Amino acid sequence: MLETLKEAVLEANLELPKRGLVTYTWGNVSGIDRGENLIVIKPSGVPYEELRLEHLVVLDLNGTKVEGKLNPSSDTMTHLVIYRNYPELGGVVHTHSRWATVWAQACRGIPALGTTHADYFYGEIPCTRKLTNEEINGQYEEQTGNVIIETFKDKNPVCVPGVLVSNHGPFSWGKDPQEAVHNAVVLEEVAMMAYHAFSLKPDLKQIDKTLLDRHFLRKHGSKAYYGQS
Repeated sequence: MLETLKEAVLEANLELPKRGLVTYTWGNVSGIDRGENLIVIKPSGVPYEELRLEHLVVLDLNGTKVEGKLNPSSDTMTHLVIYRNYPELGGVVHTHSRWATVWAQACRGIPALGTTHADYFYGEIPCTRKLTNEEINGQYEEQTGNVIIETFKDKNPVCVPGVLVSNHGPFSWGKDPQEAVHNAVVLEEVAMMAYHAFSLKPDLKQIDKTLLDRHFLRKHGSKAYYGQS
């Protein structure tokens, strides 16, 4: 099971540059084996073109290294906080993708403006509050995870599979690493669409609730009918 997860995490990481979501080493994907409570994550600072299966790092939910010679991603603690709080999630992605990061740097959530957004995100993609000086100077990466959890206190992370961290960038997630990357790609696309839509019409309002419900629930609701059964 762990070897299968490693292969999935490697494949998901290599998908990031293919989809234009990372520059240099600005991103990481992890996955979790819930049976063993082990996490596989990209090592810190390793270029994607050099990344191999043997470079991946395995840790437990406390962040203790179980396998691997390299240091794990510097964002590891953020991933761990997300996994600890949301047992339904199996993969997490962090990038500094261009359009989503524009919104994060503006400290602004991305409203649901159209059906592309509504197909994947059941409402606004939220932006966290800014971290305090104490949080930044303390356990920074862990506090980044904590502020994500705080932002989702009244939200379902399965229905809104992504977040913007203020002044930083996007995180996304899914049932496995591949779905997490898929959601990261969609988040970047809707960030670009929303930016240009507001450029054309600054007073643009969110999509009607009826249309939001129809598009999200036809793919994710109890009576979903999108795709092949």
